[in-house]
Amino acid sequence: MNAYPADSVGRVVPRKIAIEQPLALDCGRTLPRHELMVETYGTLNADASNAVLICHALSGDHHAAGYHGDDDRKPGWWDNCIGPGKPIDTARFYVVSLNNLGGCRGSTGPNSINPDTGAPWGPDFPLLTVRDWVRSQALLADVLGIRQWAAVIGGSLGGMQVMQWAIDLPERIRHAVVIASAPKISAQNIAFNEIARQAILSDPDFHGGRFYGENVVPSRGLKLARMLGHITYLSDQAMRAKFGRELKAATPSFNFDVEFEVESYLRYQGQSFVDRFDANTYLLMTKALDYFDPAREFGDDLAAAFRQARARFLVIAFTSDWRFSPARSREIVKSLVDAGRDVSYALIDSQLGHDDFLMPLPQYHRVLRSYLARALEPAA
Repeated sequence: MNAYPADSVGRVVPRKIAIEQPLALDCGRTLPRHELMVETYGTLNADASNAVLICHALSGDHHAAGYHGDDDRKPGWWDNCIGPGKPIDTARFYVVSLNNLGGCRGSTGPNSINPDTGAPWGPDFPLLTVRDWVRSQALLADVLGIRQWAAVIGGSLGGMQVMQWAIDLPERIRHAVVIASAPKISAQNIAFNEIARQAILSDPDFHGGRFYGENVVPSRGLKLARMLGHITYLSDQAMRAKFGRELKAATPSFNFDVEFEVESYLRYQGQSFVDRFDANTYLLMTKALDYFDPAREFGDDLAAAFRQARARFLVIAFTSDWRFSPARSREIVKSLVDAGRDVSYALIDSQLGHDDFLMPLPQYHRVLRSYLARALEPAA
């Protein structure tokens, strides 16, 4: 039996939860039923008032904290933040983390079986929006007996889900914690996503998204997509500090093999991503990221969108994050102020870049812990 750290939630077992209620999607299609892979940490109190929802980013999943019995080497992706005594304290909160609809880690998505055909959904799986995810998550909350979340928390694309929750279902969320996010992504970010998608779509092994039946994986395209994405998640300062311009050998080889340390790192990251992620899911997730713009139906007035919200907000940004820069977080804060909402803002000194929202930075953890200390208070 493994001895887990005292502040760990320990061994966790994910479970698949069936949502039997039809889900109408923004694209005009309806899923009669779907399944979500979920992990929970902590204990739900008698009146179900201590529940916290964790919304994952582009390549995240349900395994946010603790350890799986078949692999105790690596904890969940946000284990530094979730556990007894940690900022998201499982001694106080009942924490729910899911793999979103369309994901590839057990929830209904492109790599799961289409009941109408008996084959993987592949490219036939509907494109989704952040609003669709929120609707699905609300159905999950119903199954779990949670009428109102004490807090909904997410970073990056997860932060967009938090904002959508606050706007669409204002009575079901008391606190909204938006980390390293944006009210909509920039044209530059859409361009990065399009290049990544084209890398996948142009891979000969993609087969129009029906590669499952061909017993191949579009590994070259998916690897390139991840390499491109990873560059945007790191700051120039972090890459210089980690790699510089170091050659792997004493002198250049004058070929196109791996020569620089940064090349080796990117190829490793790309290949490890191929081993755990689905190409169709990557396409779907990046399109959902591109589509997100809650102000659109409010005359492009974000403050008007936020006037629907009733939650208190915490918005966190990181100084070295250039993909979702502090300026984008300040747009959110300004619109919340203009809407008359209760909002706190923290700018965290950092070095890594966008990925800092996953790191155990002391100042970051202090802000989260301090804010969440009041999350069990009744709504004003």
